[in-house]
Amino acid sequence: MAFNLFERQFLGVHGLLPPAFMTIEQQAYRVMSRLRQQPNDLAKYIQLASLQDLNEKLYYKVICDNVKECMRLVYTPTVGLACQKFGYIMNNAKLAALFHHSECSQPYFLFKGLIYYHQRQQCQQNLPNFIELASERHTVRFQEVAIVVTDGERILGLGDLGAYGMGIPVGKLALYVALAGVHPGRCLPITLDVGTNNKVSL
Repeated sequence: MAFNLFERQFLGVHGLLPPAFMTIEQQAYRVMSRLRQQPNDLAKYIQLASLQDLNEKLYYKVICDNVKECMRLVYTPTVGLACQKFGYIMNNAKLAALFHHSECSQPYFLFKGLIYYHQRQQCQQNLPNFIELASERHTVRFQEVAIVVTDGERILGLGDLGAYGMGIPVGKLALYVALAGVHPGRCLPITLDVGTNNKVSL
């Protein structure tokens, strides 16, 4: 909605967006207003996660401008509950994989990675493809400035959550961007899925 008339015409989206032009500051204000109306922290986490999928620039604008309020939502303590329910609240477009899908001959290389233990040998082979896609997604050339890896076996004080632990590296990197100024295109969250002994997650 922040695109002016010329930008909308150039991008071919004129007529597909609401007619009013809104600055990113106005959009961030609307996001925070809606966020504050959510009934609990988990609902706020889900709203922010959806925003990250839809508009990453606006997501980081909101986080950076409201660090004190949002830090507890994207990381501790809220991320613990979010990890416990990650399989129910995740967006498939967000929780991407760095592995070969069993029903597809082509590998998926999306934004965030899951590496399955039994396919660990493919990690080194597949990583350059991920980097190329990440570079296309962002305006900067992907260079690994921050890589956060978890195997999900010790998530905060919650124990073994398996692949549901992905919320930890995602949340940590959001703080690296907001507090340290790291470009999101240079952040790589990875979960090593080595299985879980947690009966609730099985």
